[in-house]
Amino acid sequence: MTFIIIALILGAVMGGLVGDVVGTYLPPSAAKTLFSKNIEVGISTFKADFFAFAFTFGFMLKINFMSILAVILVIIYFKWWYL
Repeated sequence: MTFIIIALILGAVMGGLVGDVVGTYLPPSAAKTLFSKNIEVGISTFKADFFAFAFTFGFMLKINFMSILAVILVIIYFKWWYL
């Protein structure tokens, strides 16, 4: 089970990286928009500064087309071979 979760996270990270790289090198077109458009979901940075210590918290997910595609491919792979 842990291996599947790690593979899903790795697929999302690698898919996002590939999407950003491909989107950078494409000429302005609909394909560039598809690859370079990100949706940010999460909590923006929150900072609480007290006298003795400071606390910063934030969590953001940047989702693009390739990260979703990579996660779907990982799910299909594990469903086909392991589950």
